[in-house]
Amino acid sequence: MWVDQDRVTVIEGRMARPDRAPEAVTTPTAGMHIGQVLPMGYYTARQIGSKAFGTPRVAPALPVEIRVVGIVVLNRQVVEDDVDGTSGFLIFSPALIRALSAVSPGGRVTLAPGAPTLYGLQLDHGWRDVPAVEEAFVNASRPGAAFVFNATSRVVTEVELALKPESVAFGAFGVIAGLVALLIGVQAISRQLRGDDEDRRALRALGAAPALAAGDGLVGALAAVVLGSLLAAAVAVGLSPLAPLGPVRQVYPDGGVAFDWTVLGTGVAVLVGALGAAAALLAFIRAPHRAARRARPAMARTSGVARGAQSAGMPVAGVVGVRFALEPGQGRTSVPVRSALVGTVVAVGVAVSALTFAASLSTLVSHPPLYGWNWDYMFDTTNDVPPQALRTLDHDHDVAAWSGADLVPFQIDGQFVPSVVASPHARVGPPVLSGHGLDADNEIVLGSATLAELDKHVGDTVYLSEGTPRSAPFYIPPTPLVVVGTATFPAIGYSSIIASHPSMGTGALVSSAVEPPAWQRIKTGPDPILNGPQYVFVRLAKGVSASNGLADLQRIAAAANKAINADPRAAGNDGVTVDGVERPAQIVNYRTIGATPLVLAAGLAVGAVLARGLTLTASVRRRRHDLALLKTLGFTRRQLSAAIAWQSTAAAVIGVVVGTPLGIVVGHQLWILFAHNLSAVPDPTTPALSVSLVALGALVFANLVAALPGRTAARTPTGLLLRAE
Repeated sequence: MWVDQDRVTVIEGRMARPDRAPEAVTTPTAGMHIGQVLPMGYYTARQIGSKAFGTPRVAPALPVEIRVVGIVVLNRQVVEDDVDGTSGFLIFSPALIRALSAVSPGGRVTLAPGAPTLYGLQLDHGWRDVPAVEEAFVNASRPGAAFVFNATSRVVTEVELALKPESVAFGAFGVIAGLVALLIGVQAISRQLRGDDEDRRALRALGAAPALAAGDGLVGALAAVVLGSLLAAAVAVGLSPLAPLGPVRQVYPDGGVAFDWTVLGTGVAVLVGALGAAAALLAFIRAPHRAARRARPAMARTSGVARGAQSAGMPVAGVVGVRFALEPGQGRTSVPVRSALVGTVVAVGVAVSALTFAASLSTLVSHPPLYGWNWDYMFDTTNDVPPQALRTLDHDHDVAAWSGADLVPFQIDGQFVPSVVASPHARVGPPVLSGHGLDADNEIVLGSATLAELDKHVGDTVYLSEGTPRSAPFYIPPTPLVVVGTATFPAIGYSSIIASHPSMGTGALVSSAVEPPAWQRIKTGPDPILNGPQYVFVRLAKGVSASNGLADLQRIAAAANKAINADPRAAGNDGVTVDGVERPAQIVNYRTIGATPLVLAAGLAVGAVLARGLTLTASVRRRRHDLALLKTLGFTRRQLSAAIAWQSTAAAVIGVVVGTPLGIVVGHQLWILFAHNLSAVPDPTTPALSVSLVALGALVFANLVAALPGRTAARTPTGLLLRAE
């Protein structure tokens, strides 16, 4: 295992050579470094069982010094939760395994009497045969044997769930960025075609065919679209060495520059197709013969907002700026104000939605009940929490509620699912996402990912079982249970190398009544010390601080451990520990994308600011005639600059007023969709301060962006422009 089957990935150093006994590789979580020498001694099972074991009288059967030559990552350690992250592994070379086998009785390397044995099975036909192989393994095991299965295919599902934050965030960003790019591109094409209206009308008057007149300028627009799309693909290729992000990067086989025709070709085709179609449609609409047919000797439309500003006594430069922002004008001086306003609204909305998404993600990470840890602390033991500790919890004023539970890997519809076994109507349990919690013995609550794997829905019936009649008393015949709800499960249990454990969308909640009487009798032995649950979920009372609550629970655990140590029949019980929140892989993986939404929002905001600057510059160029007239009528340079600033500010105000609530709504909906995909409790957050700063920043940047176009407007050459008329 992990040498030539399910091979590990070396991230530093090298693999241990098969022919060198004193070499080994280690995982990063083991806390070792390359070149470190570990003096070790191997003891046989007989030595471990002797009374003198642990004293100098029992020397190791094989003393050896092992050199660490590499740091490796197991296939199921690429994305880990807090449960898996506590396990470190040292993988010996095949030569060392053979050396240990030579000194071990029967040639079998054992860790301790009764220690579990791991089997790594590689199937010829992959995951499809997993249920059949598991059933065959159960039938071939000795009577009364206990065993658990952990299929790699389920690890793949868990990793996919853990990587959903990146995929959803980047997918949403890609859609938003694509829409913004299309919007800005359409604005630029529209401005270019508007600027060529006079030339096309002249061509039409000189006898050019309608198609020729309409297509004039379209070739240039299409060429710009193609060149821009190819440049975007080149930028993507240049940025490819930065990918992939997150924990997958350290084991990704193909680093460096990547050129993916599937992705880049599709992107270029979408850009060229969409922008090309938009350009053709705009050229058709603005064709001279169609424009002449639509022409009416009507007065130019005026803005009610501009009239209101004038009536309110706004400075004349402000009134002119508002008119420039809201009135498109006519003829050669016309400006596409609608598209410019839509672009501003989209820019503000994107920034607000990204901040809302980022705030909701921060809320998820900082509130454990949203991802399954629906309590404050947990008593954890490999055996049982003593009943006297539970009685103490009943009378503790710092404790609001507690519930006990066990963790058992049951078979549900033929698949092994890590299941939390508890009592119906438990006071403390995993948060329910849909349906209701466990209210009866014939009910079951599943994680959303487990529900999808079983191809079931709330209200359907599943069959729970365990083992075969040969494995009695650890045997449960197929028992029908009704799926009454879905829940997000906490990350509890042991390392997934040994057995899969619940985590957010994976797991089941069942009643302890599914365990047959013979099973219950084994759990309820003659020693009261060993008649408690494996886990106890504790919720502190309101007003009790985390530190005081932890100290109180540690005191209860210490008393329980004292009773365990004083009981000779409790030998082998590792004692009770108090665990704080254990984060699932999805939440642990958050640190790899922590600032990503903000960085993406900043990138889009920069693009929006640049687009706004280009729009203002084009507006000044189109309105040079109007600016020259204003200058002739007595406008000073300062007033002309102020008019452009008012124009930009008016557009920003509209963007803030419309884009802010729109961005909040979109951000909430995106987060709810994201939380459902993540199997988390959907609780969107609106960052009031950040949204206020976006609104203020939009107004500030509007004036900063207007500085250069305003300066250009102030320098408008009056005489030359008016003489040309």
